[in-house]
Amino acid sequence: MKYRFRRRFLYILLILSNKFFLLLPYNIAITVGGACGKAVYMLLPRYRNLTRAHLEYAFNGSVTREWLIRVSRSVFVNLGMGAAEILSLPKIKHRLDTFIDIQGRERVDKVISEGTGAVVVSAHLGNWELIPVYFARNGYKSHVVARPIYYEKFNDWVSSLRSCMGVNVIYRTDSAKKLIRFLRQKELIGIVADQDVDSLGGVFVDFFGKKAYTPSAPVKLAQACRVPIIPVFIVRSGLRHKIYVEEPIYIDDTSDPEWITNYTKRWSDIVESYVRRYPEQWVWMHKRWKTRPYDDRLVCNHGH
Repeated sequence: MKYRFRRRFLYILLILSNKFFLLLPYNIAITVGGACGKAVYMLLPRYRNLTRAHLEYAFNGSVTREWLIRVSRSVFVNLGMGAAEILSLPKIKHRLDTFIDIQGRERVDKVISEGTGAVVVSAHLGNWELIPVYFARNGYKSHVVARPIYYEKFNDWVSSLRSCMGVNVIYRTDSAKKLIRFLRQKELIGIVADQDVDSLGGVFVDFFGKKAYTPSAPVKLAQACRVPIIPVFIVRSGLRHKIYVEEPIYIDDTSDPEWITNYTKRWSDIVESYVRRYPEQWVWMHKRWKTRPYDDRLVCNHGH
């Protein structure tokens, strides 16, 4: 009963927030969103402390307290601005190109011209939700793999928003045949794969020098469909964004018994390089290193 009431309350708050932000001029909406993020930083000490602790752990205690406070606060501000942008999407979807630049788009075009789709791997960095929206609005067939939200009304709202932006959602519980079909139709499958989800198959690779349980699905899917992995990230600069498309990773050597780990490490290293450059834009409150290599629960999920 408690969870049902809380979910319903949060859903109503979401709908009211959506209407509120759609009434505001876009620039003001983003500023208000950032202020809300700062307020959440002040009001939720648990997540504030988690963010600081993970930052200190990742950077081996080599950063100052002032740096930790500044970056931690910026993490929440970035998330608040991102939420405001998502709530404002229906109003500004036709002019996305006016505040989103892209570098390396020709790499995606080259892969598609070769007759295949691609597994687009990204991270919870910047406003990651804008990546599939940008590609969909620019004529690419875009799909994202997502976990269903357990409150049905909330899930339907998120799905309908993505759908009206031209982005198709494929749930983890759906048949893998969907993914294979779309990839063979020269379409893009987006996977945000930078979190520790021990219910999914994965392998341990270094992330900031510590072993982190990392999904192996991008590598397995790319290999099964003979398509490349393309790491793609978005970085905020004030009210503007820039999408970076990295060189495709082709799964061309499966003779090594550690090939799944090796290729997972390749794209994970690129994720780490972006998080290091833009630590204030990543979701540090997530417990990225919660699963340990000796965890018995992973025996049946291990990616080898």
